[in-house]
Order: sequence, then C-alpha cells, then structure tokens
Amino acid sequence: MEHISSARCRIDGRARPCSVSIRAAALDPRPARGSNRAMASGDPDWLVWARELQAIAQIGLSFSRDPYDRERYEAIRQLAARMFAARTDAPVERIGALFAGETGYATPKVDVRAAVFDGEERILMVRETSDGGRWTLPGGWADVNLTAAENAAKEAFEESGFRVRPVKLAAVWDRTKQGHRPHVFSCCKVFFICERVGGEAAVSHETSEVGWFDEQNIPADLSFERVLPQQIRRMFAHRRDPSLPTDFD
Repeated sequence: MEHISSARCRIDGRARPCSVSIRAAALDPRPARGSNRAMASGDPDWLVWARELQAIAQIGLSFSRDPYDRERYEAIRQLAARMFAARTDAPVERIGALFAGETGYATPKVDVRAAVFDGEERILMVRETSDGGRWTLPGGWADVNLTAAENAAKEAFEESGFRVRPVKLAAVWDRTKQGHRPHVFSCCKVFFICERVGGEAAVSHETSEVGWFDEQNIPADLSFERVLPQQIRRMFAHRRDPSLPTDFD
C-alpha cells in the first residue's frame, strides 16, 4: 500500500501541511511501456500520465480566456482526478478539490531541509507529530518571499528552537527519483548544510522532541515521507568534506 499526499492549508495565516491524503489501493510498480518519463522517474505509468494531465489542465485554465477551451481544460482536470481516484481509496471530489487549489503555471513543489551540525559533529533531528512522531531533518515546504536558505533556517528555528546559519547547498534532489513513495505532485527537495549559531532546544506544534545524533546512531524510525537514510549519510559526507560538489539527479 503506497501513501500519496500533498498540499498545504493556511492556518493562522501560515502554510501548514493539509490532512488531504490518499491511500493507494493498487499502485502498479511497472514502468509504462513506451513512456520515457515513467521509466525515468520510477513512478507507475498511471501516476505519470495523471500528473501530466493535471499540469496541462492547470496551465490551460491559468492562461486561456476562451470559454470553450476552458471547458475542455476543466474536463481534462476532471479526467486526471478520476484516474487518481480509480487507483486509490480517495473520492474523486477530494482529488478534484486538491487539483482546483493549484493555479498558475504548474511547477514542482519545493521542500527544504536543514542538515544542522553541532561542534561534536552530530546532526539535528526532530520528531514530526504529523507522521506519528517519526524523526526527520527540520524542514518543510518553502514559503514565498524567502530564499531557499532563509526557508531552511526558518524551519530549523520553528521546529527545533535552534538558530542556524546555512553554509552550503548540499543537494537538490527529485523526490521520486530519490526513492520516496509516490505523491500527487512532483517535488524538488533542497538540502542545506547548516551550523548552529544560537537558541536552545524547544518543541513546537509540529514537533514533539529534538535531538542530536552521530552518524552511527541515526534513529531507525525515520519519517520516510521527508528524509531517507542515504540522504542523511550524504549530509555527513558533505559536512566532512565541504569541497564536495552539490548533489543533483
């Protein structure tokens, strides 16, 4: 059973993860025959096609003024929602509402992660309350009007209580190609190596615990929706050797 989720809600004026999620009932892991994008991404063919249809519809509805064209784009968006609903246990109305909330040119969502190290070469991790208290690197969706680095520092402070300074862009990875489970929308994950510059450990409504871990004692109960073991190991490698080039796929 695969888990697919996305989107954020505005709560108290801030962007927070929505509870909108769908449980896939029969994800087909086989790559699409004749679909280069499906084979490249590792996603099942129906998911790649549904994403593409949704993006076409979103862009068309954002820029087209012809009423007949808009009607066709609405039909394409509804078709994409039906494709998702047919392969999951989520009602088509919920998927349709999720798609309708996306406007403008369709681009990947941006997730930022702060790999914060202390003087003992330990990495900062927090327990994510929305994922059953599993451990992850501080981070989340990037907010507007902030640079990617500023977002990383903001998320680290909000989720751990520590003030940090990003010192290196370590990685820019595609979520699906990294091996994360399929999601409704494509996502770009941006990792920064950061140094602690102040503050003290403090939990928030998003986190229930804050901890520092060396490379040999990374928690096993990771929030795999957010971070993978090999990504954490790569952050330690960048910390040891700052001359390493930025990773990308």
